[in-house]
Amino acid sequence: MTLSLTLPTASGALAPYALRGTASVKPDAGVKFNRIAYSAAHVVADPLAAVDPWLQAAVDWDTTIAYRRHLFSLGLGVAEAMDTAQRGMGLDWPTSLELIRRSLDAAKDVPGALVASGCGTDHLNIDDVKSVDDVIRGYEEQMAAIEALGGKLIVMASRALARVAKSPADYERVYDRILSQAKQPVVLHWLGDMFDPALAGYWGTKDVDAAMDTAVGIIAAHPEKVDGIKISLLDKDKEIAMRRRLPKGVRMYTGDDFNYAELIAGDGFGDEPTHGKSDALLGIFDAIAPAASAALGALAQGNTEKFHAILGPTVPLSRHIFAAPTRFYKTGVVFMAWLNGHQKHFTMVGGQQSTRSLQHFAELFRLADAANLLEQPELAARRMKTLLALHGVEG
Repeated sequence: MTLSLTLPTASGALAPYALRGTASVKPDAGVKFNRIAYSAAHVVADPLAAVDPWLQAAVDWDTTIAYRRHLFSLGLGVAEAMDTAQRGMGLDWPTSLELIRRSLDAAKDVPGALVASGCGTDHLNIDDVKSVDDVIRGYEEQMAAIEALGGKLIVMASRALARVAKSPADYERVYDRILSQAKQPVVLHWLGDMFDPALAGYWGTKDVDAAMDTAVGIIAAHPEKVDGIKISLLDKDKEIAMRRRLPKGVRMYTGDDFNYAELIAGDGFGDEPTHGKSDALLGIFDAIAPAASAALGALAQGNTEKFHAILGPTVPLSRHIFAAPTRFYKTGVVFMAWLNGHQKHFTMVGGQQSTRSLQHFAELFRLADAANLLEQPELAARRMKTLLALHGVEG
């Protein structure tokens, strides 16, 4: 039986929509990858908590950790307490640290499970940060807490550093200090201002090429302490250019949610394997996890055509979810988790479910269907109808 419903269009009109009826993408059991692939995972809010959502974070821990176990089962690592988990947009540092602790505990039950955790300075009152030394102390505090749990660090971009740094030399000082102390190789994180306007001019300049020079120089000074760098600039040419400049063995983790398929597939450039391809640390892998796993499995088997056939149709969905204002992409990620039955409600930490329009959700639904990403079509259609009815659309 064909599933159908009435969806709003971009013009505000209503139009019937029939689901494709194609089976959702599923990876093979025991899939192995030849890329490291982290999914930056979302948190599931507790809708029954008696809190003010804009002011306090209430997390449904059981469902949140169950979703991480789901990602592990698909062969994906978890990039924990990152911006996809609403770090800095509803999730505070104490809750982030508890999330990291619980994820690391869950990973112990899964042989080979990868977890890397966001380390930043978001616990600082930014108005009280007056110097680079204040930023260093902030990073060190979170480093110590995560490493005490045995965690691997993702050194997140710092709003506080972007605010007080006067030159690239200030960035060099901070990162030299942090990297020299790290207990195991870290992943650096370069987040563009389309994701967070407070990070404009990171690395001491608004010139991206000059900023890249600074970042590459910092990595080159500590290659043994850097596993890789994730860049989220939504510019594939910049990522490729930087990838080719990284020291031997340092990975490029693509954070390009617009062009990830071709960047992961790679171009085979050079003699150093890490120069010719990107690994992955992506928020969109939360929303498309089964397809990501299936595609990466095909790539590892040398079937590039199948890799693109699976992952290619997901790119229009990702570009829609990450459309400007890009920082609201978390709403689309959680919406997908709700449609696919990974949580019982569409409520977010910080009330962030309100950041996108009904038209946005309708187009997301159509694109998810087109990419064969609706794992339970009847449930997805029923939940979409619930959202429509909440907005006064029946049928």
